Amino acid sequence: MPETRPLGDALGTEALGVDVSKLDDETFAWVERTFAEHPVLVFRNQQLSAGDIAAFGRRFGTPRKHSLVNYRHVEHPEVSWLRNVDGEGKVDWYGVKRATDWHTDSTYEAKLPLLAMLHALEVPSSKGGTMFANMYAAYDALTDEMKQKLAGMTGLHGRTDGPAGTRLYTLEENERETDVSYVEQQRPAVINHPVTGRPILFVNPMHTHGFAGMPREAAWELIEQLAAHSTQPRFVYYHSWQVGDLLIWDERATMHRGAGDYRPDERRVMLRTIVYPN
Repeated sequence: MPETRPLGDALGTEALGVDVSKLDDETFAWVERTFAEHPVLVFRNQQLSAGDIAAFGRRFGTPRKHSLVNYRHVEHPEVSWLRNVDGEGKVDWYGVKRATDWHTDSTYEAKLPLLAMLHALEVPSSKGGTMFANMYAAYDALTDEMKQKLAGMTGLHGRTDGPAGTRLYTLEENERETDVSYVEQQRPAVINHPVTGRPILFVNPMHTHGFAGMPREAAWELIEQLAAHSTQPRFVYYHSWQVGDLLIWDERATMHRGAGDYRPDERRVMLRTIVYPN
């Protein structure tokens, strides 16, 4: 059977001896069990097409088309590009800064995703990593007073209208290239993981823009406070990419961000999909 190796103290586990393009049922069952306990799981030295990534996603659930139309893969639209270059090879400045503040994907959609995955095709010569925060550990480390406060609170989620989203994107960028309109979603500030049952702090500064019944100024102050708490170094894993890495992360138990710390004239090209429950 495959084995695991820790990559970081807070998060990050490497799965050894797995070829994602040739998964039998027994090995996939091992991957599922391992992923339930290790919410950031890395497979090295993979050679995967967009079709392979879509097929792997379908083992877990339903990969869904990304809302940004221009980044969808032509042949497999449920897979999208995460890259800093456009179709002509020029620097795509929206792609450079995209997703470089803390967030959990798609909390503004009616159905929450299970997981997402990234496959590295081209990486900068240094840095250019992705950071993950352990939201199990962030919840566990809250004071009892804050846990009691959050227990009855409901977060309000929109596309990119939380404090981090308004810092990162202009109004035009918030609305660019999408063929979907979204309505505000209400989510408990603390949720329980459907597999492990453990409590998770479910507030992110990109999409959480308020709390029900709380004035906006006070809500943003609390969102920023919780984001700062959750992203302390003791809760964070920085993944240094290698060509061929496939990384999958649990969308319920983590936040993530692109570190944004590389030279944008160096190419950074990845394939990505988000998987939802069937």
